[in-house]
Amino acid sequence: MPDHAHSSDPAVQIQLDRLAALSPGRDILGLERIAELCARLGNPQNQLPRIFHVAGTNGKGSTCAYLRAILEAQGRRVHSYTSPHLVRFNERIRLAGTLIDNALLAALLEEVLDVAADLQASFFEVTTAAAFLAFARTPADDCIIEVGLGGRLDATNIIPAPAVCGIASLGIDHEAFLLAPEEGVPAEAIERIAWEKTGIFKRGAALATLAYPDHVMKLVRDRAAAVDGTLFSEGDGWAVVPEINGFRWQSNSGSIAPTLRSRMAGAHQMRNAGLAIAMLRSTPDPRPTDDDIVRGVAAAFWPGRMQPLGKGPLTGLLSDSATIWLDGGHNPDAGAALAMALADQPPLHIVCGLLKNKDAMGFLRPFANKIASFQAVPIPGHEHHHPKDLCHRVQSDLGITDAQPCENVAAALRHIARHRQAGDVLICGSLYLAGVVLDTNGEIPV
Repeated sequence: MPDHAHSSDPAVQIQLDRLAALSPGRDILGLERIAELCARLGNPQNQLPRIFHVAGTNGKGSTCAYLRAILEAQGRRVHSYTSPHLVRFNERIRLAGTLIDNALLAALLEEVLDVAADLQASFFEVTTAAAFLAFARTPADDCIIEVGLGGRLDATNIIPAPAVCGIASLGIDHEAFLLAPEEGVPAEAIERIAWEKTGIFKRGAALATLAYPDHVMKLVRDRAAAVDGTLFSEGDGWAVVPEINGFRWQSNSGSIAPTLRSRMAGAHQMRNAGLAIAMLRSTPDPRPTDDDIVRGVAAAFWPGRMQPLGKGPLTGLLSDSATIWLDGGHNPDAGAALAMALADQPPLHIVCGLLKNKDAMGFLRPFANKIASFQAVPIPGHEHHHPKDLCHRVQSDLGITDAQPCENVAAALRHIARHRQAGDVLICGSLYLAGVVLDTNGEIPV
């Protein structure tokens, strides 16, 4: 799916329109165009403060959020580059702790586009170059960079060796881009994914990962050895231990005594926080103290990930007793994480929209036993599974008879209010849909 954006600011929209006209209209992997683009801009990627580079199929955005919150609790100024945005493009670029303002964003996009005309650079390549320019020109102590797609050939991988490379959860997604046959690359899908993600490993960088199945861990270790890297992995080097009111982080080289508590729901978020801590414990000094980590984990927030919606136009459509959860997960690995997060919950009313290129049943099947009713909705502005087709698949493949297509999320919530028994709601299936929901409910990420 091609990336794109709209802005309410006229100056930014002019540049986004230029970008839409220039871009080939699809994601293109490879480092040749971004290397040339950055060279024309004075190679800003070589002028960044201490870098944390994070890849993964799921969880990398949350890991970046934990990294930033802990570093800021330490008193450091932190840049971050993440994708996609939910409501405003500005969410992607955070300068020393603050979202980039429209005037600077418009100027940077114009500067990049002025030298990119003959390159056929993609949307992501242009915006990555703009982020690097912003980071190089604004003083900060640290820079967190989230991989956009894959790792090895992702535009962010033009950076020199970071302080730490981190790999979050691995699962199957974006197969059309990451699973094309290539000599010397593993044939099995999950191994190919791991091979691509670990392509961010660089000589001189510390390396931290989650735990994976044994055959995948062997590949990860081999990739680390190829750059003479020391691997600090969940299970072998560190672990998170759930407790009633939080979790503890333990490692072979020293543990954190206080109980850690996160406002982000789900056992998978404990592991994402654990990865962020492992990355920070792998860095040279100054390292955060235990107190910095406790305060940072408690403060970290990443919108659209098992987020309870606040009061607003959408939540007002249901009774005050109902909680509406919002999650942008959209692949089988995310479905499995949702199943764990919902394990102790009664069945929910599901409102779901999925992009056309997503494995709908692979996403929904892990938590099918938690679906009290199913409402399918379109995703405005994107190719998606048609709501009627999605309902038919849910009925035939998952045996869920109570399935209803709806024209939008508001209509789905009204349908639930009128025709369903009381209960909580989960809106899920797409980060683009999550953005629409947050915008409609008046909860703009800041």
